[in-house]
Amino acid sequence: MKKISILGSTGSIGTQTLDVVAMHPEAFEVDGLAAGSNTALLLEQVRRFQPRRVSVSTKQLADDIRSSLPSGVELFYGNEGLVEIAAGGAADTVVTAVVGSVGLKSTLAAIEAGRHIGLANKETLVTAGHLVTELAERKGVKLLPVDSEHSAIFQCLNGENRADVASITVTASGGSFRDYTRDQLKDVTVEDALRHPNWSMGAKITIDSATMVNKGLEVIEAHHLFGLPYEQVNVLLHPESIIHSYVEFRDSSIIAQLGTPDMRVPIQYALTYPDRWSSPAARLSLAEIGRLTFREMDYVRYPALRLAIECGKTGGTATTAFNAANEIAVARFLRHEISFLRIEEIIEEVLQQHDNVVKPDLEQIELCDAAARELASKL
Repeated sequence: MKKISILGSTGSIGTQTLDVVAMHPEAFEVDGLAAGSNTALLLEQVRRFQPRRVSVSTKQLADDIRSSLPSGVELFYGNEGLVEIAAGGAADTVVTAVVGSVGLKSTLAAIEAGRHIGLANKETLVTAGHLVTELAERKGVKLLPVDSEHSAIFQCLNGENRADVASITVTASGGSFRDYTRDQLKDVTVEDALRHPNWSMGAKITIDSATMVNKGLEVIEAHHLFGLPYEQVNVLLHPESIIHSYVEFRDSSIIAQLGTPDMRVPIQYALTYPDRWSSPAARLSLAEIGRLTFREMDYVRYPALRLAIECGKTGGTATTAFNAANEIAVARFLRHEISFLRIEEIIEEVLQQHDNVVKPDLEQIELCDAAARELASKL
């Protein structure tokens, strides 16, 4: 039986991971759950899955739920709590499903402890990809992608010679505003942006999908996961989200991974790799769909994607600054403090003032992250 811990258990990926666990109770045991502030859902998860260890975001929340926990369950809180759930206990695999760069320290701690990683927190690789991949290699730890796009590429590369890869293509749905012009984006609301046409995701990722920041983060993540230069990582607009990504080889052959838009499929594959088990996802019928459509990516229409790729090619702390600025700008948009188009403007203004560190250590990454957040909050 495989023991797992989940960082971000009450979020979209966390709850869908527990859906997979519930479908295969004979195969998985939940060792630890870390949540934010949704304590009602966390307590429900604790009653159902009986973890040995749980964590919440603050001491106050920990005090609030302490008396409601079953006897023997260890309780933690804050960033230290995330690290405890990630690196303590007896988990074989840690699913990192928290949103944002808050997942970095806990992911590093899990790798240091020899846990395999089901990676849904793309900001970890965006912020400190070189540190994460180097440590994983040194510790012999698997980084198993949970994002549908990276899982697709991972599956397409199974059994293939990496030297034969000509390019990989990450597909993009285009998000809530894929058919809007730039002029039409001036007055869109938070509620408009949160209506994703294909996927059920958390608020931050849904906004990132609308700005195409999410795809930029995925390009950077793909660079680190698969060891390819940015010139070999492409992006293609594919509104139906059926082809999750594909790989082209030097003989011009293309291998793609297809399926219905259901995150439980890549989540389960990360947990069961290299095996494939029955899934709760709906079967794909290409005959019913009828046709699939594609468009070349427009980097003028989506300037945040262009900025992300430029930061990736620059390397160093440029990607850290990009990610931090975006996290603050999205949070401000969700609080109705700024307009939708102001998100990408704030990112660009932060980057214009950023002094890049080429090969940063963890302390330099944290300093850059804090500085970019402070500036993005003031702009």
